[in-house]
Amino acid sequence: MSAPRQIIMVRHGQSAANLDTSIYERVPDYRIPLTELGLEQAREAGRRIREQLDGERVRVYVSPYLRAYQSLEAMDLADLIERVVEEPRLREQDWANYQVAEEIDQQKKLRDTYGHFFFRFREGESGSDVYDRVSSFLETLHRHWNKPGHAPNTLLVTHGLTMRLFCMRWFHWTVEYFESLNNPENAGVHTLVMQDDGRYELDRSFSQWADRSRTDTVLSTPPTPQQPPTAP
Repeated sequence: MSAPRQIIMVRHGQSAANLDTSIYERVPDYRIPLTELGLEQAREAGRRIREQLDGERVRVYVSPYLRAYQSLEAMDLADLIERVVEEPRLREQDWANYQVAEEIDQQKKLRDTYGHFFFRFREGESGSDVYDRVSSFLETLHRHWNKPGHAPNTLLVTHGLTMRLFCMRWFHWTVEYFESLNNPENAGVHTLVMQDDGRYELDRSFSQWADRSRTDTVLSTPPTPQQPPTAP
């Protein structure tokens, strides 16, 4: 298998919903655009990623959401991209169709006491549902890497929760460790870098709101952890 030298993950830039959650009541989540700041954040992420690629080709897998596509476009990497694959399994966690802010806020408060991994939004998904589709996507990645001529680098343009769950699945992190992680910042870049022994390591860890190790389980943590709200 011609596994890539690095698997680069980037969260979309700031979206209109990051500034005003009421937009969910009138615009479908997948059509919410970036702000001007979000576009600039994506441009900066593109400059960083270009340095990481160092002239090498990259295959891109992008969430079908507008803010992910706009982020990819703003990164300005077209001359290095071998192929762009739209990947619905890299989409944002489904919360509802049109979202009523008051109802979602109430559910988010419940999620913060119940746990982000297992809590399921009434009209949407749990974190564990996203984990399952990310697992399916990983199987696809391995099949693609087995084909000759695959680019030596992989880029995922996606969402914060999806990035954390991709790493959870890849590195076999426990649920309790996942629960301690904060979302990456808008246009935040995290990279899985291949080591000499063929294994991958994260170039930088996700920040944590609670002190948990990667091997902590439900046996070693409080029964009802209080979690701070996280940005969508």
